[in-house]
Amino acid sequence: MKIAMVGTGYVGLVSGVCLSDFGHEVVCVDSNPEKIAKLENGEVPIYEPGLEELMARNVAAGRLGFSRDLAGAVGGADAVFIAVGTPTRRGDGHADLSFVFAAAEEIGRALRGYTVVVTKSTVPVGTNRRVREIIEKVGPQADFDVASNPEFLREGAAIDDFMRPDRVVVGAETERARKVMGEIYRPLFLRDFPILTMDLESAELTKYAANAFLATKITFINEIAALCERVGADVKQVARGMGLDGRIGNKFLHAGPGFGGSCFPKDTSALARIGQEHAVPMQITETVIKVNNEVKQRMVEKVRDLLGGSFNGRTVAVLGVTFKPNTDDMRDAPSLTIVPAMIGGGAAVRVVDPKGRAEGEELLPGVIWHEDPYEACAGADAVVVLTEWNEFRALDLGRLAGVMAHARMADLRNVYSRQEAERAGFSDYVAVGRG
Repeated sequence: MKIAMVGTGYVGLVSGVCLSDFGHEVVCVDSNPEKIAKLENGEVPIYEPGLEELMARNVAAGRLGFSRDLAGAVGGADAVFIAVGTPTRRGDGHADLSFVFAAAEEIGRALRGYTVVVTKSTVPVGTNRRVREIIEKVGPQADFDVASNPEFLREGAAIDDFMRPDRVVVGAETERARKVMGEIYRPLFLRDFPILTMDLESAELTKYAANAFLATKITFINEIAALCERVGADVKQVARGMGLDGRIGNKFLHAGPGFGGSCFPKDTSALARIGQEHAVPMQITETVIKVNNEVKQRMVEKVRDLLGGSFNGRTVAVLGVTFKPNTDDMRDAPSLTIVPAMIGGGAAVRVVDPKGRAEGEELLPGVIWHEDPYEACAGADAVVVLTEWNEFRALDLGRLAGVMAHARMADLRNVYSRQEAERAGFSDYVAVGRG
């Protein structure tokens, strides 16, 4: 099938590349000339393991291309995916749909022949019907259907998530639209991955409900972690005891400095706003947002206490600032709360992150960047493990402690244990929820 992917951000680029690998002819469209130029030169503007190689393979096979010409890409397509950003709108927490609606208007003018317009972006309930209205207004003769196809990609594992999904959710109201969507995802259907077809509203809400629930699991275990610290329990053991219950599961039960990234913060905020607008307050989700912000502040105090109650005049090495490993994404990362608080308190902060520097230099002014964790820790008063990159999971702790002025560690991802740290020479060690 011929597919146009409007938007070459994280979701659009990963989806477009993977759909081309299914054998479809895909054109990824973006209005940013610099981004298109880079893509045409084989440069991937985001970091996602395996994406550069997969993109190159499908470009070489003639199945994948990039263009600024939306009309040309849309005119010959069987399906057009809208995969533009829906950031949190300032002031009210709602998803900003201006990019979605602008794309719908351009698509409406460019449609030629029957086309399914698929919303891939995460959008509030009712957005797909609004997209239909916009297209009908600008292209009253257009022959089209609208479908909802929310993404469920984890940064750092997006290709595997697309190729081996837990499920594919499709909101479609006509048999023609369902047939087209079925053909697009036929390679997954043949391998028995679940394809769920439902109404537009249910598909839209499924995405928000799933992310809010996962954010709730993270926040719940972080609250339990705080209690563990007071009563002398170990949150890792508690989480294991919980996770082996099949009704709960062990995923997203890892205590840490709170959730961040491109999805959970904005999707929980948007769901809370949707509930308010429909007079059905999402009280659990609203509490999750509040508690997650408090968790980040609690991490600041944990590091401050490790340093004797003050950041002033101290040197702190921070290992990892992206919101999770295997991504360069800094959006709403806990580091954006924790690091500025340390700097504001008078600390000199050194940072090491395998992929975070490109975005982090602008977002974390005042830090000193290093490539090597031992170099960053030389003469430091404390080291903070903030993102659990593999590079930080097998450090020579003895060497690390040996180069520090004061061997103190705040292990905010519970990568190590107190016993390991103390054997290596650390005089002080704090973790999250570990007695």
